[in-house]
Amino acid sequence: MSTPTTTDAPKAVPAARRAAPVERRARRRSASLGLLAWVVGIAFCLPAIWMLLTSFHSEPDAATNPPSLTAPLTLDSYRAFFGTGSGASPWPPLINSLTSSVFSTLFVLVLALPAAYALSIKRVEKWTDVMFFFLSTKMLPVVAGLLPVYLFAKNIGMLDNVWLLVILYTSMNLPIAVWMMQSFLADVPVSIIEAAQVDGARLPTVLTRVVAPIAAPGIAATALICFIFSWNELLFARVLTGVTAQTAPVFLTGFVTSQGLFLAQLCAASVVVSLPVLAAGFAAQDKLVQGLSLGAVK
Repeated sequence: MSTPTTTDAPKAVPAARRAAPVERRARRRSASLGLLAWVVGIAFCLPAIWMLLTSFHSEPDAATNPPSLTAPLTLDSYRAFFGTGSGASPWPPLINSLTSSVFSTLFVLVLALPAAYALSIKRVEKWTDVMFFFLSTKMLPVVAGLLPVYLFAKNIGMLDNVWLLVILYTSMNLPIAVWMMQSFLADVPVSIIEAAQVDGARLPTVLTRVVAPIAAPGIAATALICFIFSWNELLFARVLTGVTAQTAPVFLTGFVTSQGLFLAQLCAASVVVSLPVLAAGFAAQDKLVQGLSLGAVK
C-alpha cells in the first residue's frame, strides 16, 4: 500500500477554494430568485390590497387623485353595503350566488365523474372525438348563445329564476370538469378497480368508494374551479335575472350609477363578495395544490 506523497496534500486546497465561490454564487442566485418571487407575489396581490385599503376610506378620500394612503379609516362603506343607509340588502344576491354556485358544482361533479371514468379508465370507442366535442362546446362565444337562451327561458317562464342559472352553470362548467377529471382519473391504478370488481363491487360503488377517494385532490380542484366560474359569472345573470334571482356580481353593478362611481362602497362590496371564494380556496388549498400538480411528476 503506497503512502501519500507530500505533493498530494496541496491539491485538495485549490479544489476547496474553487468550490467556495460556486457555493456563494448558488446562494446569491437562490436569494435573488427568492427576492424576485416576493416582488412578483406582492405585485400580484397589490390590487387586492389596494381594494381592501380603499374600502376603509370615505367616498371623498377614495375619489382623490392621487389616492391618499394616510386618509382616516372608516367602516361607512361596509355599513352602506349592508343596507344601513340605503336600505338595499345584499343578502338575497349573496344567497342566490351561493345557491347557484353550490348546486351547479354538485351537479357538475355528479355528471363529470362517470363521464371521466368512461373516457379515462373504461374508455369508450373514439374517446378522443368525444373529448374534442366537449372542448368544442367552449368555442362558441357566450354572447352568441345569449339571445336563444333568453327566448327559451321566456317561453318556459323561467326568467328571474335561480334554478335556470343552476342549469346554465352546470352546462357551462361540465366540459371543463370532464376534461380536468379525465386527466386526474387516468392516474388511478386500474388494478385497484379490477380488484374491487372481483369482490363484487358495482359501478356506483367503484365510483364512490374506490375512484373518488383516490382522485379526491383532482375532484377538489375541479369543484373549486367550477365554483369560482359560477360565482363570478355576470353576463347570463345580468340578462336573465331581475330582482328575485339577482346574483352578487349583478348587485355590484348597482354601485355604478348615473350619479357617479361610489368607489369606496364598490371596493367594500367587492371585498365581501370575494370572501366566499377566498374561504373556499383556503379550505381546499392542500387538495387544490395536489390536484393541479397531479401527474406533473412521473
